[in-house]
Parts: sequence; C-alpha cells; structure tokens
Amino acid sequence: MNMLLRIDAETLPRVLVLDPPMTDGEFEALCRENDAMQLERTKEGAIRMLAPAGGWTSRGNQEIARQLGNWGAEREHGYVFDSSGGFRLPDGSTLSPDVSYLSEERLNELTEDELSGFPPVCPDFVIELLSKSDTLEGLRSKMADWICNGALLGWLIDPYKRQVFVYRPRQEPKRVTGPKIAGEGPVAGFELDLARVWRCYEK
Repeated sequence: MNMLLRIDAETLPRVLVLDPPMTDGEFEALCRENDAMQLERTKEGAIRMLAPAGGWTSRGNQEIARQLGNWGAEREHGYVFDSSGGFRLPDGSTLSPDVSYLSEERLNELTEDELSGFPPVCPDFVIELLSKSDTLEGLRSKMADWICNGALLGWLIDPYKRQVFVYRPRQEPKRVTGPKIAGEGPVAGFELDLARVWRCYEK
C-alpha cells in the first residue's frame, strides 16, 4: 500500500503521479487524512490537488447549488450534491463536480457503505463553474470525461464571458448565452437564473 497519507501543499506539485497508482481504498484513505484539501484522481491514476475557491467562485457555486437544490426539494425525486462530493467513475477516476444531481432511483441502487465513501456512480447532471484557477481547456476535457462516464447532461459555466457550454452524449457542445438556461433530460423543468449567478461576480 502506498503510505503517502499526509500532503504538504507547500512543497508538493499540484499533480502527483504514483507508481503503482493508488487503489480505491488507498485514495479514500488519502482524502480522509487530508480532508482540508480537495483531491481528484484521473483515470490514469494521477492525483490532482484542487485550489480552494476564491470569493467570486464560492458565491457563484453557492447560488447555483441553491437554485438546483430548491428545485430538487420541491420535486423530491433526486438529490443535489455540492462541490465537496466526489464520485468514483467507471473509467477509474474519482472526480468532483461543482454541483451535481443524481436521480432517486439510481441513488437507491447504492448501499449505505457506498454512499459513506465516494459513490461508485456518475451523476445524471453535472455543472462545472470556471474559476480563475481553472483553464477553459481543462474544464472542457473534464466535461467530456463526465459525459463519457455516463452523465446525461452537463453545463460548463463561464461567468467571465457570461456563457454556458451544454454537453450531451453523442453531440458536440453547444454554446448558450442569455439570462436563463433551461434544463432537460434528468433535470427537465429546472431553469437556472444566470442573471443571479452573474451578480455573484459584482460588488
């Protein structure tokens, strides 16, 4: 077993490549031991350390999660997860979207033990919010990974240019602008008020 359990964020690089890669159990142990930082694991087994969200991004994330959470609570047929939630995906990666939604039917297929760790399931709907510590290219790649692993719908929100890229299986991403964006598929009936999100980036 790899024994790298305490990470010093001041001295280590943002990406760690271990040989051999960590097992699922080892990665969960690493995350528990370093719960003050957010970690992801790529399908190749590399460990990524994610920077904390800045003030604007934190406000934006909270606003998006609030709107989706309110919509989900009214319908009581699915569950919303925040940016601290990680999911163990079919390709071997463990990723954390900024906001995600999982239907009640699919969540009920998981055991209590699976839900206490990183659930081995891909959310039905994921949202990634571009921050100053991200690159658009990097988030485009992550969105493609979500779709390849089973997400039915994904939104990549760029608050700086006030645009959204919509991802669907077997389709090219579509760029959307405007004050609102309507959900479909697993979140049909949900409408994200983008104007409220944009206001999170204003004093």
